[in-house]
Amino acid sequence: MIKPIYLYGADVLRQKAAPADLSKREEIVALVQDLKDTLVRADGCGLAAPQIGISLRVVIVDGDVVADTYPYLKDFRRTIINPEILEESDEKVTYSEGCLSIPGIYCDVVRPKKIKVRYYNEDLEEVTEEFDNFAARMIQHELSHLDGDLFTDHAAPIRKKMISSKLQGIIKGKVHPHYNAKLK
Repeated sequence: MIKPIYLYGADVLRQKAAPADLSKREEIVALVQDLKDTLVRADGCGLAAPQIGISLRVVIVDGDVVADTYPYLKDFRRTIINPEILEESDEKVTYSEGCLSIPGIYCDVVRPKKIKVRYYNEDLEEVTEEFDNFAARMIQHELSHLDGDLFTDHAAPIRKKMISSKLQGIIKGKVHPHYNAKLK
């Protein structure tokens, strides 16, 4: 089911999400389907459960949306439940990020180029996998949501100052994304 995406200023986006209870398989399956349906409707490349108002450690990523720019991400889809980053590369890369919860705002964010993550997939099987380049970027961005961390938190101080009025505009409802959104 398509859910509204919570926008900047919603308390749920700043909470540390709780681990998903793997014994509640039906609830997890339903949540993952809601995330997929909502992501397709919003035309994004990733979505975390807190973004639809559910404070659980579940994210999905879908590289098809960016496959024109990053052909290696064609058919790259992951459901990531209760993730743990095991390793991060020393090499960092900068990329301009955006977010469905912060529509219309983009900021350069520095993140590790490669990561190694242990997580459960949608079949509730434990997986350990390495990701690099834009796949690593998408996953790190979504995993940050699980800790109440938004990409704008990592912007340079001057950029934060430049976007502060736009962020306040989102809080005041002065934004109208093409997808169903919720302020609080």
